[in-house]
Amino acid sequence: MREGLLAYLSGSGVWGVVLTIAAFGLGTVLNRKTHKAWCNPLLLGSLFVILLLSVLRVPYPDYKASAAPVSYLLLPATVSLAIPLYEKWQLLKENTAAILAGILAGVVVSLGSIVLMAWALKLEPAQAVTLLPKSVTTAIGMDVAATLGGMVSLAGAVIILTGILGSLTAEWVCRTLKITDPLAKGIAIGTASHAIGTSKALEMGEVEGAMSGLAIAVAGILTAVLAPVFAGLLP
Repeated sequence: MREGLLAYLSGSGVWGVVLTIAAFGLGTVLNRKTHKAWCNPLLLGSLFVILLLSVLRVPYPDYKASAAPVSYLLLPATVSLAIPLYEKWQLLKENTAAILAGILAGVVVSLGSIVLMAWALKLEPAQAVTLLPKSVTTAIGMDVAATLGGMVSLAGAVIILTGILGSLTAEWVCRTLKITDPLAKGIAIGTASHAIGTSKALEMGEVEGAMSGLAIAVAGILTAVLAPVFAGLLP
């Protein structure tokens, strides 16, 4: 029976896309019904896909190949975040220095924390460089990890987990640290948790979403430039 299922799936070029969309849709429904932060659609959708592939014993490479069109949409989806930024262009011009300083500080702290962790835990170089681009979007982070000799698949998983964690804790962190300025919230969320965090920033407000979208692009560029420098500081 399993062989027949695999043969059927291999003959259907879009089953991975359908499964991905259905899993995310189910996660979204549960999120709206429960209103719980931990019911993140991306987290639940990922768990649903993993569970189904495990139960049916479908090889991950087969799913990855079939779901490839979804991955191709990552870049245009990220670029579309420039729309809310354009709408807040005047705010950007008035606070350019503060915005760039905030993003730079976030990137340096992100990279520096991995270097310190690598020294403390005695991580192998390949493991450490895999973690360096954890806070940037997968479209950039996986390329950075590959260039530095890291494990690309693991880098993708770490980036997604970082984004989910940022999305789950964003409001709590802002409330606990008494961060009330919308601009500061957006910059912090986008720099720390890329596109997934930005989805939460957009829910929090237009300014938060616009600044978070900007932070994704700037943080990605800075990480690509600075990651090799910090990689040289690894044990």
